[in-house]
Amino acid sequence: MTNEELQQWIEQVSQDSFGVPFRHSASFNSRLSTTGGRYFTKSHNIEINPMQLEMFGREETERIIKHELCHYHLHLAKRGYMHRDADFKKLLAMVGGSRFCQTLPGAKARKVLPYRYKLVCTACSTEYPRKRKADPKRYRCGNCAGKLKLIALEEGQGRAK
Repeated sequence: MTNEELQQWIEQVSQDSFGVPFRHSASFNSRLSTTGGRYFTKSHNIEINPMQLEMFGREETERIIKHELCHYHLHLAKRGYMHRDADFKKLLAMVGGSRFCQTLPGAKARKVLPYRYKLVCTACSTEYPRKRKADPKRYRCGNCAGKLKLIALEEGQGRAK
C-alpha cells in the first residue's frame, strides 16, 4: 500500500466513522517500532506503522487509524484528546478504535529500572521510592505535608516494580 492509498483510506474512515473529513497528511513511517501510529499536535499529521498492516492486516490497522483519528478530531475540537481523558475514551469506544496496538514480533522489551532513591518525610517518616533522582524541595509529603529528604539507596536495596 502506498502513502496515497493510506491517505485515501484514512479520509474514508474519518468520513464514515466520525462524519468529519480528515484534512491533513497521512503517511507510513517504518521507523516506528513500539507503536502502531502517532498523531502530531502541531502539524495535525498522522503516521502509521506499516508493519502493523503487514503483520496483522487491514482490520487491526483500521482500529489503529481510528485511534489516531480520535486524537485528531478531539484536538481540533479543543476537547480532551489525551489517552487519560474521558472524551478520548468515550469516542474511542464509540467508533471501535483500539486502545493498544498488537506487539510486533522481535520488538524490544522496555527496560525496567530499579528503585535507586527514596524520599522520606522528616515529620511522619513516610517513604516514597523513586527510580530517578528528585529535588525534595519541589515536593511535600502526601500524608502530612511535611518536608521530604532524598536518600540514595545502595545497589540491590531497591527493587523494581
